Amino acid sequence: MKPYILNSMMQKTINLMAFEPQIEKTHFLNRLVRCALVFVLALGLNTLSEAQDAAYASKSIKIIVPFTAGGPTDLIARIVAQILQKSLGQNAIVENKPGAGGAIGSRFVAQSEPNGLTLLLGTAATLGSLPAVQKNAGYDPVKSFSPIAKVTESTTVFVASGDVPFKTVAELVVYARANPQKINYASAGVGNITQLNAELFKSKTKVNLQHIPYKSGNEMLTALLTKDSQLAFLDLSIVQPYIKDGKLIALAVTGKSRHAKLADVPTMVEAGVPDFSTSFWTGILAASNTPPALVNKLNAAINAGLANPEIRAMLANSSLEPMPQSAHDFGVFIAADFQKWRDVVQAAGITEE
Repeated sequence: MKPYILNSMMQKTINLMAFEPQIEKTHFLNRLVRCALVFVLALGLNTLSEAQDAAYASKSIKIIVPFTAGGPTDLIARIVAQILQKSLGQNAIVENKPGAGGAIGSRFVAQSEPNGLTLLLGTAATLGSLPAVQKNAGYDPVKSFSPIAKVTESTTVFVASGDVPFKTVAELVVYARANPQKINYASAGVGNITQLNAELFKSKTKVNLQHIPYKSGNEMLTALLTKDSQLAFLDLSIVQPYIKDGKLIALAVTGKSRHAKLADVPTMVEAGVPDFSTSFWTGILAASNTPPALVNKLNAAINAGLANPEIRAMLANSSLEPMPQSAHDFGVFIAADFQKWRDVVQAAGITEE
């Protein structure tokens, strides 16, 4: 705030107070001093904010990916780094900190300085299913972070191996109820989001499906193709080629709407499963108590980048949909998603291994 603006504001205050007919001199002076202090404080805060902004702009941003390099989350993080570097003019790098299903990297960011320089690529797994299952994950998905921006969603597909005696969700429900204990589903491990999707389906349809845990999505896919397992919830990018050639049957997609690449495949709700809507999402977060000004600055940069046609095309090539929204709305979304999976975990009696 410039000095002449401060002087002008103070003069206006004095002029207004001069018209008060019965004001005591001391009271007048006290009010004048308080007014001046407010303006001086505001001036100091504005100067501090500018200094902080300059200091922030001079440093590198680090995006922590809590998984190994080379996967879809790594790709998303590098796209976000590209967006931030171009928009803010700062160096932005990606660092992989895998381990404990994503808990190690997530804890690292939760315990970092809340300065907006160490960011987390959070996912539906690390902020939803994992802390819902693991009581000692070392962080709280709601309290430990300042949400910045939701980045992507990808469609999960409920698929069946090619030789099952049902072709739709309705037929599966009828068959499973008539043949209890005979239908199984694959997951990427106890407590993994692939298991939670199946348990949510079981609770909504009241069917009995047997769980066969594997170690990864690739092992799940192999089990389906070799007929060792009959059902699974897998990402569209993994199963699309096998749906196309008939080796897998797409029963439904789990999102709120149909996917353009599977236009003839219904959503879970359309297939008769009420209130079933899930997705694998990603977003950017920082440590809790990161200054709101930095959160808003990063949110605006990321959302603008996600509107870029080239960025959208890059994401679409990996069957990813950009999902820009405000930091506040992203926080509300995380809390609701975590609560949904916690309810599923409690209802199914799932405990960490």
